[in-house]
Amino acid sequence: MTLTVTPCHDRDEWDDLVNSSGGHPLQLWGWGELKSQYEWSADRVVVRDDARIVGSAQVLLRTLPQPFKSLAYVPRGPQAKEGDRGRVVEALADYVKRTHGPIGITIEPDWEAPFSPLEKGVSDEDLAERIAAPSSDWLADVEAAGYKRSENTGLIPRTLIVDVTRDEDTIMKELSSSTRQNVRKSFKAENVRFGLVTEQSDLDQVLAINKETAKRANFAVHSDLYHEQIRDFMGPASQLIAAWEGDEVVAFVWLVVSGRTAFELYGGVNPRGMKLRLNYGLKFWAMKHVKEQGVERYDFNGLLNDGISDFKRQFAKHEDMLVGTYDKALSPLFPVFATALPLVRTTLKRGLPAAKKTVADLKNDPKATLAGAASGARTKVDEARAKRSSQKWNSLD
Repeated sequence: MTLTVTPCHDRDEWDDLVNSSGGHPLQLWGWGELKSQYEWSADRVVVRDDARIVGSAQVLLRTLPQPFKSLAYVPRGPQAKEGDRGRVVEALADYVKRTHGPIGITIEPDWEAPFSPLEKGVSDEDLAERIAAPSSDWLADVEAAGYKRSENTGLIPRTLIVDVTRDEDTIMKELSSSTRQNVRKSFKAENVRFGLVTEQSDLDQVLAINKETAKRANFAVHSDLYHEQIRDFMGPASQLIAAWEGDEVVAFVWLVVSGRTAFELYGGVNPRGMKLRLNYGLKFWAMKHVKEQGVERYDFNGLLNDGISDFKRQFAKHEDMLVGTYDKALSPLFPVFATALPLVRTTLKRGLPAAKKTVADLKNDPKATLAGAASGARTKVDEARAKRSSQKWNSLD
């Protein structure tokens, strides 16, 4: 039977659907509202087989320079059970093409790869071999629907997801011995507390630490307004957790939370917090906090070859791999756009002025700009991979 795809215009109805289907926080209504303040628009759709709901997706659309029209993007979605995934993504592409006419659709589902979880520290070479191995039935269905795996990744598929349904002692045992010591030490520190940030003055301290951490780790940060809008648009799904020494915020982790998953957006620590190792206790406190809400998964949001990722890896004996990025061309122009995309993203890493110049070039002479992008695409991709610790151009922008 042909599936039907219809938009949803009610926030409560949508969020209930995302949460009841185990959806990701980036599929919640508030995330679409946030992105709609920054050159995106959101279309939330429900996929039905007769009267039965078989899938749903919050589709973000971004206007592109001419001759391209727009791009459809589904961050950590859609929602669908394994047996329905192939036909859901096919119906979704058909709907998006008919309704919005973009050049293509990109999905980055919150679906585990067939070989997840991974042993801790698996090499990039071994990981590449596993990705190239034969697909599962449902992934084969997705590929049969016209979707192709892409290296133009926004949300990093290699990550660490901790099962917080287990008891705290079991979770603690998976930490490295030094990490357990640091967690326990931080919980015993004098004049220290952990909790949710509710005051603007504390948020101001968090944002200062975030800028300091970004400078230290060499990645870009959003404006203060953007962060305040995360709080405002996401509502209770935005959970900013901090460690205080007295009245001073010394570490923080910013989560967005759905019924099943807690997802780290940002985290940071100042020199005093590092000295006291409070960032260790803070992570564990955050996992306990979401566990008490009935959350099942705590996603550390991406593992790279950098110091921040090394810190994350101390909280489990495994890693996880999500299915990654899949594109479906909806226009003959899509392959050309996909070739140029690394160039645009690389300029975004160099700063907004450079990015604006690249976009202006695309508008003024798209054929010449894209031809240059195509000739140097492989080099740009290699550069981007080498510098992925600064990967803040993605869907969180």
